[in-house]
Amino acid sequence: MMMRILQVVLVVGVICPVVLAFARAGEKSKDLAAEVDALKAQMAQVQKQAQNAEDYVAISNLQTAYGYYVDKCKWDEAADLFAKDSTLEIGLRGVYVGQDRVRAYLHKLPDLKYGTLFNHMQLQPKIDIAPDGLTAKGRWRAIMQVGILNRSAQWGEATYENVYAKEGGVWKIKHLHAYFTYYADYYKGWDKGGDPPPGPIPGFPPDQPPTETYKLYPDVYVPPYHYKNPVTGK
Repeated sequence: MMMRILQVVLVVGVICPVVLAFARAGEKSKDLAAEVDALKAQMAQVQKQAQNAEDYVAISNLQTAYGYYVDKCKWDEAADLFAKDSTLEIGLRGVYVGQDRVRAYLHKLPDLKYGTLFNHMQLQPKIDIAPDGLTAKGRWRAIMQVGILNRSAQWGEATYENVYAKEGGVWKIKHLHAYFTYYADYYKGWDKGGDPPPGPIPGFPPDQPPTETYKLYPDVYVPPYHYKNPVTGK
């Protein structure tokens, strides 16, 4: 009987360290797998952040290019920045639907020639990229200098609330909506009130009426924000 007990004790003494070693190896394997999963998650997050940064720069360049082309009345170059199913809504002139209509609208605007000034500076971007990385929204401010030699000179401001989309892997303007906030005669100054917004284009009606109606300065109108407060979330 004592011999059998001794044999059992010896067997247990041999087996237990082996079992314990396997258990510890299993725990280490689980720990290693968890670490690998955590590293994969971190890498995915870093890749997403890097892609968002690239997209932010691409969208900024896209909108900035639009401003430079508009400055110099490069209407075809500006129209090429729009998606095929894009829309354009500038001021209270209504909505033009589709890239072809956007191009036609732009060609109705003045040409750059001696004695004309048509600056549209694109400033103060607030860009938010959708989680899927395929669309984005952006708010911009355009400061405008519009003038014709010996005839007129105006200051103006428009707030953009735009939508962008990737088309064939390239960011393009999906919806451009410019809310005019003021036009003011350069010589009178904005303390004397504002000028009316540009009127409809004769013989070229929009495809849809304006999505919103509002009044310019000296009335107060705040174009709606596409984003929540980044601090309060409201």
